[in-house]
Order: sequence, then C-alpha cells, then structure tokens
Amino acid sequence: MTTAVAIGPRIERQAWVALVAAAALLGGALFLGSASWRHGVLLLIGGALGLSLYHAAFGFTSAYRNAIVHRDVAGVNAQLVMLALAMLLFAPILVDGAGGAVAPVGIRVMVGSFLFGLGMQLGGGCGSGTLYTAGGGSARMVVTLAAFCVGAFLGSLDAGRWAGGWSLGSISLARELGWLPAIALQLAVLAAVWLALRRWTRGCPQTPLWGRWSLRDLLRGPWPLLLSAVLLAILNALTLVVAGHPWTITWAFTLWGAEVATAFGWDPATSPFWSGGFPQAALARGVFGDHTSIMNVGILLGALAGAGMAHRFAPTLRIPARSLLAAVLGGLIMGYGARMAFGCNIGAFFSGIASFSLHGWVWIVFALMGTWVGVWLRPLFGLSNEEQRHGE
Repeated sequence: MTTAVAIGPRIERQAWVALVAAAALLGGALFLGSASWRHGVLLLIGGALGLSLYHAAFGFTSAYRNAIVHRDVAGVNAQLVMLALAMLLFAPILVDGAGGAVAPVGIRVMVGSFLFGLGMQLGGGCGSGTLYTAGGGSARMVVTLAAFCVGAFLGSLDAGRWAGGWSLGSISLARELGWLPAIALQLAVLAAVWLALRRWTRGCPQTPLWGRWSLRDLLRGPWPLLLSAVLLAILNALTLVVAGHPWTITWAFTLWGAEVATAFGWDPATSPFWSGGFPQAALARGVFGDHTSIMNVGILLGALAGAGMAHRFAPTLRIPARSLLAAVLGGLIMGYGARMAFGCNIGAFFSGIASFSLHGWVWIVFALMGTWVGVWLRPLFGLSNEEQRHGE
C-alpha cells in the first residue's frame, strides 16, 4: 500500500513534466512562428528529433564504444541505415539547389574530429547525445553541455591558427562524379561496411535493431533503433527543406558561448572570426534568430517530454569528482574539436555524408581513432564501458 501511494505522486509528477515540455514546444512554435513560420516549424522538428533520440537512446558515443568493447554493432548498423536513407532523401532536394553540408578536407578536420571522438567518450555524449541526455534530466550532461559551449567558443577565437593549414578544399562527390555515380559509390561503401561488421562480429551477441514493440510504446518508449534511424533521416531531410541547410548542432553551442561572453563584457570586434560575415550577423540576430539554436532548444524540450512520458525524469546533483572532471574535459575537447572540424557527428558526419561531402567520410575515420583512445581513458575517470541507455 505504501509503495502504491509513493508511486502515484511520482507518476503524476512525470506526467506534468511531459505536459510542460509539450506546452513549451507548442507555445514556442506559435511564438516563433509569428515572426517566421520557418522558426516555428524548426522548433517542432527539433522536438521530434529530441523525442526520437531519447526514446531509442540513439547515441553515437555508446554505439562506437559498444562496437569496440563488446563487438555489438547494432548502433553502428542503425547509423548505416540512417545514412543510406538520408542520402537518398537529400539527393533530389540538393539537385533542386538547396545547400548541403559540404566543407573542406584538410588537417584541421583530421585533428578536430580526432579530438571530438576522444572528447565524446570522456564527456559521455556526442553533439546530439549531449543535448538529448541533458534534456532528459542528466545533470552530468548539463555540465558537459556547458563545457561544450565554452570549448566551441574558444575554438572560434582560435580559428585563425588553423586557417592556413593543409587543405584539399571542399569536395562534393556528387559534383565530381555526378549524382548517380556518387549515390552508387556511397551506397556501396555503406554496404561494404555493413558486411565487414557482420563478418567481424560473427558469434557475438547483438542488440536487435527492431525488438518487440507495439503502438503502446509510442509514447513511453523504448523505441527500436531502426525506427529512430528512419525518423532521424526523414527529419534531417525535412530540416534541409525548411531551413535550406541540413541538421547541425554545434554552431549553436559556439553562438551560445559568444552570447555569454558578450554579457560578461567581451567585445566581438576583438575577434577576426566574429568581426564580419555570418558569425557577426548571427550574433546580431541572437539565439532565437538562429536556426540551429532553435532546433537545439527543440531537442532539449523533446527529450524532456520523452523523459516525462517514460517516467524517467529524475535528475540528481550527485556526480563523482572524477566523473565531473571528465565531463568538463570532454565538453571542452568536443567543443574545440567540432569548431576545427566544421561540425560534430551530426553536422559533419551525418549531414556531411548525406550531402555527398568527402569531409564527412574523413571526419568519421579520425573520430573513430579518437574514440578508441577515449574508450580506454574512461576507466581513469571512474567511467564504465558498459552500455547505459539514457546517459551516464
């Protein structure tokens, strides 16, 4: 009887969490939509992304760690499906002239993505993972997120250091090879990776891509990895249509860091990066005039709604000292690395490959190298290498 009495109020509180998050999403969409319909729609897309990420615990950090430590590649395979579908959805949109995520290939991408891979293992989440776990109530990931913003801002101040490094320039496989050959090549690479992983993991237990699931789980979760992979690809393509560019995350962290620094008296005119062009214009528009910032807020709210619906919103401030240190270091390293590498696992890897940019493929190769180092550094900070569905 006592247990039932205790559980009842807790479930009621969780329902209020979900209701408040959903109301904030809808109210925010109406408010932003009064100034620009695109902003209102992008907030809702962000909310759908946050819910999809949270309910499937769709992470890049844990997916790579599980592959390295346990040879469980379900998370990686889900990413392969997501990339293939996103590429097929992006192609006709990009042919019509929409802007893709194509960035230069050079030493800064290699170093930056290596740092990002290392940092996400210490921080406990990638760009998207940090957002959805912070939104889901993880106090540790809020620390990682704050440090991420600081690292990204510091990277912007240091951008000139890497501007003159070796680079091949921006290379679009679709532009170099033609659309059909580029599609065939990337699908062939993804298929080859799938087959290689299947051979490498033969005999090892694998998390199912589509486990037992019903419509009853639509609100409370958990969702199958494959469902989330398909939804993320569709929502990224929808972002491309609405915003005119694919899904990105870490630019907003850079902007948030600059906004806070400005509030404390920093002068943007002292930085070449912030003194002109897009960065200066973005700083002038503010957070709620920036597409990426709006979507990131949506992801936070979507994940919060998901945590409430799943009855999992239970934040705690008890963070071990070594774990806290890893969160700060990981966030700083990720932020700086993402600024160097023209994005994170979303803007550079996911959206980059979907846009047929060679830098997306280079990014993942060096990020996996950094990930391997980060995985074996984790125990020094008291972090487990076992799988955890909703953050650490």
